[in-house]
Amino acid sequence: MARNRVSLVAIVLLVFAMNAWSADPPKLLPGDAAIERYLQQETRRISQRFLDGATTRTEWEARKPRLRREYFDMLGLWPLPEKTPLHATTTGTVDRGDVVIEKLHFQSRPGLYVTGNLYRPKKNNGKLPAILYLCGHSGRGRDGNKTAFQDHGMWFASNGYICLLIDTLQLGEIAGKHHGTYNLGRWWWQARGYTPAGVECWNGVRALDYLVSRPDVDADRLGVTGISGGGAATMWISAADERVKVAVPVSGMSDLESYVSHKVINGHCDCMFMVNTYQWEWTTIAALIAPRPLLFANSDNDRIFPMDGNRRIIAQLRQAYKMYDKPELVDDYVSKGGHDYRPDLRIAVFKWFNKHLKHDSGAVKDADFKPLEGKELRAFPEDKDIPKDALNGKIDETFVPRAVVKLPKKGEFAEWKNGLLKELREKSFRALPKEIPPLQEKAGRFVSEGEMEVDLTSIAVSPEPKGLLVVEKGLLEKMKTLKMVFGEENQWMLFPRGVKGGEWTRKSPPNYVERSHALLGRTVDEGRVWDIIAAIKHLQKEKKAPRRVIGVGTAGILAAYAALFEPSIKEIVIVDPPISHRDGPIFLNVLRVLDIPDALGLLAPRPLTLINAKDKAFDRTAEIYRLAGAADKLQRK
Repeated sequence: MARNRVSLVAIVLLVFAMNAWSADPPKLLPGDAAIERYLQQETRRISQRFLDGATTRTEWEARKPRLRREYFDMLGLWPLPEKTPLHATTTGTVDRGDVVIEKLHFQSRPGLYVTGNLYRPKKNNGKLPAILYLCGHSGRGRDGNKTAFQDHGMWFASNGYICLLIDTLQLGEIAGKHHGTYNLGRWWWQARGYTPAGVECWNGVRALDYLVSRPDVDADRLGVTGISGGGAATMWISAADERVKVAVPVSGMSDLESYVSHKVINGHCDCMFMVNTYQWEWTTIAALIAPRPLLFANSDNDRIFPMDGNRRIIAQLRQAYKMYDKPELVDDYVSKGGHDYRPDLRIAVFKWFNKHLKHDSGAVKDADFKPLEGKELRAFPEDKDIPKDALNGKIDETFVPRAVVKLPKKGEFAEWKNGLLKELREKSFRALPKEIPPLQEKAGRFVSEGEMEVDLTSIAVSPEPKGLLVVEKGLLEKMKTLKMVFGEENQWMLFPRGVKGGEWTRKSPPNYVERSHALLGRTVDEGRVWDIIAAIKHLQKEKKAPRRVIGVGTAGILAAYAALFEPSIKEIVIVDPPISHRDGPIFLNVLRVLDIPDALGLLAPRPLTLINAKDKAFDRTAEIYRLAGAADKLQRK
């Protein structure tokens, strides 16, 4: 009976992944081949950076403090949040003979509720090793994911452990969202530096806080495990918290080659990924666990964690553990079958914990019990019991703090500006080189970074075009309005990557191209900033450089950022500017640094014209220009 239940869980775990492959393949667009080559090229480049380039234990240990800060930062957890009171509450218990199940909840931060079940032996006179079990996506509604994995709690408690199973943010008793960029269009998650992986990691760290606060838990013998999303969370938490002594991720991590080059990202929601700001080779996350005991468990026919990726990861992990002279503390286990638990896989997990937390290498039997109805395991039995202050459904709005930029003091504008530009480089534009080469002409077309095709066309009615107009999709319909604003068609027109002739397939879900960029430490819009600068450099080389760069809507903000990083751009004109990066353009972490009105202020003292910028938000841009002594250089029409 237990086995049939788990098989149903596996079906739910795979539903969204199967959708990515089940539909008929879309008709290819002109830019599909180029963007895929580009993504594969970047994947190969970053994949060479395992252990941040360290080849010895001394080099690795020297890098680890910085890498840990970067790791927390990419989860949206740096600076580390305050550990506020947990307010842990047990709402009921269930007696299962030799095992007692406690139904409980705590707050990992005020209003962020974590619901769970704690399994413990009924008879116990001392401190026991404890397991934090992290759930995959099981679709149990108000009962929460934890009810689908109760056999693990029962096994551990029946074999001398405390075991806490906690719900994930999505599909928990108080549901939030994991699918922001997968199918909900919440691209501002990338601009905010938000990922639900950060929530799952923090909830797990606070779950460990709860466990070590209990008198029946041995704080020196803590283990973590889980499958699928729970396997990923096992990696997140074990890498983040050294209190974890033993880790067993099950089918929870692949590498960039699988995710991007082989498009395995299409089978995963956002809880599986951090925002890869620092362009890590993915296995470096797991290497942070070394030399603590780690069993890397997988299945040989798992479509969303394919074996070629598993083999690359375990080979790299063996390399890391060998540096510590502890090769015996890392191993892999491969079960035969798909994305699911089977008895042999569970037994391998249990044996690893017994060996490393209890020094017991004896035989192990799988769990055998009659599962409870999910409703019996709810921490909040009825809908009316759910706390009114719960923030789970909107935690993406507040989990990563937005930047609060203080205006420069009189006489300190240059220092203020340079500080923000430096932060933008570090947080949002690390992939943008300081010197961008000009566009190259190849076979009658222009190419930018990585052979990305762009279109640069002169529509001048005089020998010297006055401006470079950045064109995004849908802008051509507004050309009549542009003529009214600018008069004659006296411009160069730039169609950056993904627009004219270089369009790639856009399908939501899985948003392959845009989501893959974030795994490589960049965004499509960052690439378009590159294209604008490359076009300006080309026109300068040809001695045809325009006086100004012009854009409508988000294209205007792209033009502004190009000017921030390319001083030779002398003037910027923006029509209908959005008031926030929440509405685009999207750059990684940009809202942790500044927002659009501040960014426009950084252009001072260069001339800036804003047309239809009626929102009061742009009063801030005007104030920055005034503080820079350049109030006359900003026009609002």
